[in-house]
Amino acid sequence: MVKVDRFSFSTPPKLMKQFDDSLRAIGYKDRSKGLQVAMRNFITEYTWKGEKSKLGAGAVLLTYDHRSHGVQEALTDVQHHYRDTINSTTHIHLDEFRCLEIISVKGRLGRIQVMAKDLMKTKGVSQLKLSTISL
Repeated sequence: MVKVDRFSFSTPPKLMKQFDDSLRAIGYKDRSKGLQVAMRNFITEYTWKGEKSKLGAGAVLLTYDHRSHGVQEALTDVQHHYRDTINSTTHIHLDEFRCLEIISVKGRLGRIQVMAKDLMKTKGVSQLKLSTISL
């Protein structure tokens, strides 16, 4: 049997209700499983931030308005600069004007972060989400 630690914590009732509602929506039967998932996600999100030389993998999701002059060429230029880090790119047309790019990445976490910043600085990019895990 695996040893477990038990703990308690305080939270506002509204946050607990939202958490419980979310657990039910995805089919979890108890808070323990949900908290374990949340803790693992928190650790993955924040532990490596100081370890830029560590290897990681993940995805960059970005949206942009294709009407913005030169945005597609600029994004391609940035991606070619990081071809050692990018594994693939998927392009999705969201509506008449907006596009979504999903870029799968693997490499040094610091380089992935710099790449994400370079992509975000591109004129026409409206949103960017970087999600990575340590390897």
